[in-house]
Amino acid sequence: MNRFINKIQGPRAITLFYFFLLLYTIAALIWWGILLHNQSGELSSAEIKNLELKIDSLQKPVEYQLGLEQIHRKEELRTWMYLGEGATFLLVILLGAAYVYRAVRKQIRLSNQQHNFMMAVTHELKSPITVARLNLETLLKRKLDEDTQRNLLEKTLRETNRLNHLCNNMLLASQFESRQYHLVKEVFDFSRMLLQCVEEIKTRTSTHVIKGEIIPDVWVKGDQLMLQIAVNNLVENAAKYSPKGSEIHIRLSSDIHKLLLQIADAGGGIPDDEKEKVFIRFYRIGNENTRKTKGTGLGLFLTKKIVEQHEGEIKVTDNVPKGSIFEIIMPRFMTDKL
Repeated sequence: MNRFINKIQGPRAITLFYFFLLLYTIAALIWWGILLHNQSGELSSAEIKNLELKIDSLQKPVEYQLGLEQIHRKEELRTWMYLGEGATFLLVILLGAAYVYRAVRKQIRLSNQQHNFMMAVTHELKSPITVARLNLETLLKRKLDEDTQRNLLEKTLRETNRLNHLCNNMLLASQFESRQYHLVKEVFDFSRMLLQCVEEIKTRTSTHVIKGEIIPDVWVKGDQLMLQIAVNNLVENAAKYSPKGSEIHIRLSSDIHKLLLQIADAGGGIPDDEKEKVFIRFYRIGNENTRKTKGTGLGLFLTKKIVEQHEGEIKVTDNVPKGSIFEIIMPRFMTDKL
């Protein structure tokens, strides 16, 4: 028994076993219908013989014909009843099978995504911890000049910030899924917040050129901390998937009612059939064994959740000549300054 269970544990084996059970159930239903049809014919034959014993077809042809028609009518009604019941059972079986199949496939996909997520998180947690530990051991064991010490401390701080960002994303993802996080909305200058984010990103990102094109005095009503996390997630995502030394453009424009935030990179771009999937929790293009870039599949998921809770929308389009543009459209708050 254990050997049989082990054989059907793989997704492909489970699918084959599932379809085998489904076909067996449908075959049993068809066989049940055939048996009932044969039984109905036998019952009609018995009723006809009984009719012949009671009524002589030659002496009472009219009564005999009426009885015969009544028997055939009852047989026809039974046939339609069996067909109706069989069709109903078949429909219920197919609908239930489709629902179960979709649920199982969804669970398998989620399980695979969680497995990939655990592999990514393990790497993402281990890497900054290892770097920080090596830097601190170097500072303790060796006498270094002031510039070298400062460089090691700055690297350690960047790794701890990266670790803190990862932990925050994991915590927020859990809170959003369980609907435990409530936004603290206030009216603030989104342009100023974005400029501060750009300056902060420039200080901790040396691998890419960050350029900001931000119009002033764009105010919004929302959770400033959450919107900062959303912007940071998009910029970090752009940095992960674009070549080192390339430019990342952060643009903010608006009209009277809406603001438009664009973050453009010069990476490889995202295929059209993946543009919606990248916002799914744990989803990453490819798999952890072939993927070269780091990540957990939470950044874009969180960003979409944050934007939606601010009554906005997010989408990704192609950049020209290459790369991707993530666009956020949100309501603009009108103030007396405008």
